[in-house]
Amino acid sequence: MFQTAVRRSSVFQPLKYGGKYTVTLIPGDGTGKEISNSVSTIFKAANVPVEFEEIDVTGMDKRDKPTEVALHEAIQSMKRNKVGLKGIFYTPSERDGHTSFNVALRKELDLYASLSLIKNIPGLKTRHTGVDFALIRENTEGEYSGLEHQSVPGVVESLKIITEAKSKRIAQFAFDFALKNNRKSVTCIHKANIMKMADGLFRKTFYNTAANYESITANDLIVDNASMQAVSRPQQFDVLVTPNLYGSILSNIGSGLVGGPGVVPGGNFGHENALFEPGCRHTQLNITGRNEANPTAMILSACMMLRHLNLKEYADLINAATYSVLEDGKTVTKDLNGTANTEEFTRAILEKMERL
Repeated sequence: MFQTAVRRSSVFQPLKYGGKYTVTLIPGDGTGKEISNSVSTIFKAANVPVEFEEIDVTGMDKRDKPTEVALHEAIQSMKRNKVGLKGIFYTPSERDGHTSFNVALRKELDLYASLSLIKNIPGLKTRHTGVDFALIRENTEGEYSGLEHQSVPGVVESLKIITEAKSKRIAQFAFDFALKNNRKSVTCIHKANIMKMADGLFRKTFYNTAANYESITANDLIVDNASMQAVSRPQQFDVLVTPNLYGSILSNIGSGLVGGPGVVPGGNFGHENALFEPGCRHTQLNITGRNEANPTAMILSACMMLRHLNLKEYADLINAATYSVLEDGKTVTKDLNGTANTEEFTRAILEKMERL
């Protein structure tokens, strides 16, 4: 359960026709289509007043003009609808591959705040219990600015961009989130002991912003120490706010604490748009088309989206049914040590919804 903390502009207004919201759906690569189908099936069964405008975009092709056209269509769809649900795009590591479509969407739509909810789910046995923290990362600058060049053969320079303005707005988002969701503390994650100017500015701006939120405890941790603390005593964390790269790493660590990438929901927020997606970004290419994917993260992300649209009753029903199936442990997917496939897991949720 969460409340959106974004400071919206006056033009933010999701499209609604005939009592239904129009939402952009971008399945993504790997198992994206399979887990998106689970959400669509559940929404239909629950009569959720949402119609999906589906745009198929793939990051699998290195350089492909139709693919870039589809990405442009997805961006235009988001600009119309203001709200979207997406899977994860594959990003090639080769130098001749395209830039990250995930990053491109966030930058084009100025989805500056990424939110991942790291929380133990009843029924899923993990090494740690009592884990419940929100990870908020700045989405548009830092190492993900993508500004690289080869100054001379064999020497590459990659620019890390940190600005006071964007550091301030992500800090405000984190503190606003803490206030609206009864969180008690916000921890700034940084490497200011080494990158004294860049991360130093991020940390300084964080504390300047904290002065306006006297009821929230503000503190900070160096990122390597934070990683160690996360795997040894994650219960100490409440809300974490990070530059882009550190948040990417810590979201993966966090997913490992609570059951893996298949169970962590997330979303990306800007002043005019909100795009929800699994909080730990894995395409799961190795099991694509095998009906083995765990759709929990996508389903819970969709529930976050429904709350964002003020459709709380639908979100609560779907969330409760999903948690009930996971707690029963009888019909869970292979990543959770079960034997159910994606469709069986989805049917189990539908059956729970009927009982609830």
